Amino acid sequence: MTHPTTGDTVTIDYVLKRGDGEEVGTTAQVGPQEITLGSGNTFPQIEEALMGMDVGDEQTVAIPCDKAFGPRREEAVQQIPRSDLPPGPDPQPGMALQAQRQDGSPMMLHITEVTEDTVTVDGNHPLAGEDLTFDITLRAIKPAA
Repeated sequence: MTHPTTGDTVTIDYVLKRGDGEEVGTTAQVGPQEITLGSGNTFPQIEEALMGMDVGDEQTVAIPCDKAFGPRREEAVQQIPRSDLPPGPDPQPGMALQAQRQDGSPMMLHITEVTEDTVTVDGNHPLAGEDLTFDITLRAIKPAA
């Protein structure tokens, strides 16, 4: 068998768990995923594991929070006056808002609390501060052209 290398596109199934073992994502929900190795579209630890696998192999990859989405930053949680929100549906906990950083790049904010006057938003990634474990199965390898 041949292992995938940089530039190859692989098809994988995975189960994503938090450090406490709680499942938070799986390809059973969305179908197998394709990754082009070396594209930077996944964690380097996953790419490294995949390059040592054959089709049908399974592997567990642990990624500590500082190598995943980083530590949770309390300064990324802010209260915004409701009057500063764009027009649209009433804000609800769990909704996402897109905002702009000072440099103009987009960022996602998640609403965590709504009061009559303010909305609390969290700019942390939902998995920030979490150690992650991916149970990966390599399904196919498509060599680079």
